[in-house]
Amino acid sequence: MNGKTLRKSGLCMAMGICLASMALQPALAANTDGSLAGRVTAGAEVTVRSTETGFTRTVKADESGNYRFPFLPIGTYQLQASKDGAAVGEPIEVVVSLGNEANINLGDATNLGAVQVIGSRVISPVDVRSTESATNVTREELSRLPVERDPLAVALLAPGLTKGDNDLGGISFGGSSVAENSVYINGLNVTDFYNRVGFSSVPFGFYKEFQVKTGGYSVEFGRTTGGVINAVTRSGTNEFQYGAEFVWEPRSGQSKAKDRYANGRRYLTYSYDDYDRSSLNVFASGPIVRDKLFFFAMYEARDYQPNNTDDRGTTLTKGDADNGFWGTKLDWQINDKHLLEFLAFSDKDETVSKIYGFNADTGKRSANTDTTYSHSGGKNWALTYTGYLTDAFSAKAMYGKNERNRATSSLTDINCNRVVDSRDIDLDIRTGCTNSSLVEEAVDDREAMRLDFEWSLGNHLLRFGVDREKNTSDYQRSYPGAGGFRYDIGHLEPGRPLPNPGGGVAPPSGDYIRARRLEVDGTFETINSAYYVEDNWQITPDLMLNAGLRVEAFDNKDSEGRSYIKIDDMLAPRLGFSWDFNGDGRTKVFGNLGRYFLPVANVINIKQAGGFLDERTYYAFGGYEVRSEGGQDYLYPILGPQIGPVDNSQGDGSVGDLRGEVDADMDPVYQDELILGFQTMLGEKWSWGLRGIYRKLHNAIDDMEITSNGLLCDGEPGEVGFVMANPGKTLKVYTDTNCDGVNDGYVDIDTSRAGWAMYDDDGNYLGDRGWDKPKRTYRALEFVVDRAWDDKWEFNASYTWSQTKGNAEGPVTSDFNFADAGRTEAFDNPWVNYGAYGYLPNDRRHQIKARGTYAINDHWQVGATLSAQSGRPISAMGVGNPFDGTIFHSFFICVENCDAAVASERVYQLYGRGSAGRTPWTYDVGASLTYQRAFGRANFKAKLAVYNLFNQQRTIEVDEEGSGDPDATFLRPVGFQTPRYSQLTLSVNF
Repeated sequence: MNGKTLRKSGLCMAMGICLASMALQPALAANTDGSLAGRVTAGAEVTVRSTETGFTRTVKADESGNYRFPFLPIGTYQLQASKDGAAVGEPIEVVVSLGNEANINLGDATNLGAVQVIGSRVISPVDVRSTESATNVTREELSRLPVERDPLAVALLAPGLTKGDNDLGGISFGGSSVAENSVYINGLNVTDFYNRVGFSSVPFGFYKEFQVKTGGYSVEFGRTTGGVINAVTRSGTNEFQYGAEFVWEPRSGQSKAKDRYANGRRYLTYSYDDYDRSSLNVFASGPIVRDKLFFFAMYEARDYQPNNTDDRGTTLTKGDADNGFWGTKLDWQINDKHLLEFLAFSDKDETVSKIYGFNADTGKRSANTDTTYSHSGGKNWALTYTGYLTDAFSAKAMYGKNERNRATSSLTDINCNRVVDSRDIDLDIRTGCTNSSLVEEAVDDREAMRLDFEWSLGNHLLRFGVDREKNTSDYQRSYPGAGGFRYDIGHLEPGRPLPNPGGGVAPPSGDYIRARRLEVDGTFETINSAYYVEDNWQITPDLMLNAGLRVEAFDNKDSEGRSYIKIDDMLAPRLGFSWDFNGDGRTKVFGNLGRYFLPVANVINIKQAGGFLDERTYYAFGGYEVRSEGGQDYLYPILGPQIGPVDNSQGDGSVGDLRGEVDADMDPVYQDELILGFQTMLGEKWSWGLRGIYRKLHNAIDDMEITSNGLLCDGEPGEVGFVMANPGKTLKVYTDTNCDGVNDGYVDIDTSRAGWAMYDDDGNYLGDRGWDKPKRTYRALEFVVDRAWDDKWEFNASYTWSQTKGNAEGPVTSDFNFADAGRTEAFDNPWVNYGAYGYLPNDRRHQIKARGTYAINDHWQVGATLSAQSGRPISAMGVGNPFDGTIFHSFFICVENCDAAVASERVYQLYGRGSAGRTPWTYDVGASLTYQRAFGRANFKAKLAVYNLFNQQRTIEVDEEGSGDPDATFLRPVGFQTPRYSQLTLSVNF
């Protein structure tokens, strides 16, 4: 490259960065459909007709020759230009895909020879009018690949996404935690708003297309600092169709999971864990009134029978779930200006699990000891109207409801307490007489409504709308057994501090019991609302700029319906550009800069603003006594002397004055994102692209224990207690301001330097300590190459280099295994995150993904997938700190004098985040073989897929508790890759 070329390239890049710095992405299609636009001779008429439903619309190009069809249902269309009432040329076939715009420039309406056609289909491999980072996958492509039948597995095909730790589940988008994503089905938000990890779903056979938005998405989307999984379901057409699909994952097709040993003793028993899963779905679709009214209906019968042992192999749980799914979609094309669609489905599920005594050494089970019942899912529906009110102005309206049930119970809930012994010892008899971890009854109901508008004004495309959700949680929870106690038996070196904020050390034996009661009951509501406006300005035929603004509001309410966390006027600007610098629709440079806000999960309402009881009492372990329940013996702990006070700092069962528990001026959690990318075609089937991403998370909302309100009474500050607030920022809280023990006024506490009282060994107040501000940054470079399917073969591959660094993973934490979004231990006191800046748990430095299909002939196809990624960081964490006697997790580990009664005499060593190395690289290869053949009207397909082909069972998670105890389990592997399994799919369609 010569100097002039280098300077020119540098100038182009500088211009791109400059534009990106003021830039957002446009989303030129809505979240349930696509659009079709382009240029033609001014005044020419352009007609689009669905080859599947007969839906037809005609628009007239404006004086600049622009034409546009917004809000088009995804599918295949014929595009026809005409001039003076006469058709010009032959119709052109165009595919409109989810969330994308097909941009077809017809040029001179009297000559369509310049239109790019492959076969009969116009393709737009590079969307020069979009700066969104998204991956589209159709049902047809998935049928050719070995991809697990789960929307998360589909999402993981996109670059930059990783699985969460086994304890949390979910997936991480661009370094975010697993609790920051959103999932939509036909425009209905089905994300779990209780904890923001799960979502409602439908069978694979009901989906039509997925779009995985990994960055730069439109102001139409919000309430996520991770990513979006956007899906639409199948619809009926003018052709009557029906069929059936049988899917079977047999036990015989699974490799055994390995048992895990340490010090010659088995500590994880996996070799008896397996399952048999099968499903049979039948569907029918077609016209109720040809060209007008269509239906699609599906019923799926399911049978799932898992077997699982506990860690020690002393119990065997045999589950049985044989629930059915039903779903339907109705589409009414009232006329060429008005469409109405209705979606309804039920994903209700019940699992009955029988629990038996078990001997893992002999493989024999004994009598049934308990039966548990688990319920999930619910009924969901959405009604959507689309109106093409004029050629330039269109509207869309949606109203729907999403229901998620959660209920867990067992036959032993009344009599049997849960007993868990985490010591590394062998026991001949099982502990406790129940395997039920909790008694729970919960229903989460979402009422969603939105209006979206699109208005074409010459070179400007205006998009605006409103969006409102009311999320209601009806929740009851407790532990089973007498008194509602759960007993956990643990071990520390004698004299070491117990994890009790009130104090206390391990007894002479080192064995202790934590008796915990956890109860909550109430109905809680959150209202999330937003409105947005966006301008997509086509400055020149080759350069488009976007400017958008989303204004959001979150209102979390207590059990009495009163607002207690209310944040509004959140401004989320997003700017972007797309430059077709060759002017041929084959190459583009694009960039965007956007801000995204994350709502407060309903779990915070429940545990902060309800009658939440979390009571923990520590005792010396006095051994076990043998009891009997249902004719079976079990071990029940003997409580020795109580150690330290009862800790109910997390909730004492009452609803207090929330002004003293919530920051009155709380700031939201938000993330800024900058993306600069390049995409180009190589020939007619190949394309490649490069994308640079920078994300920065601002703020956290978490619970903090405020032990100093900054006002001295008799030489000591007043204590506030646990407060939901922004760590490292100024907190406004209601407290006692005149030393009479009664809260009477607000104070401001700068938690970056105050809020935590410090004392010497004699109890003298020394001053305050503050919290480190939450930080998280993500930097990545993504390279993607793609070869389009041409009925012979297809290929897609990506490489992602990324770096996720900071001291805050997000609203849930993998290293501490805290799954309550926004109530982690990370900011309970200043020492938990002291020295915690480093590579975060979702940091995967290298990721390689590939997928492809090859058609051997008309009947046989082979498919393959590859996912390889480097390991995640491992931290060494202890309890306590060298500054005071409080006991929380931290990156300090006691190394000397750990049994000293005075905290200052203990010697601690600070281990930074990620100081214990990384988990190993993991590799996962999938393979499939497909046979397909037509027998008259019947199209038969059989696919055998094998997942984790080489049966890799590498470690993906380890115990990060580095307490210094020689008997501790630090670095012991606790999470592993799923063993190899196979799946047979048989389908016939008519």
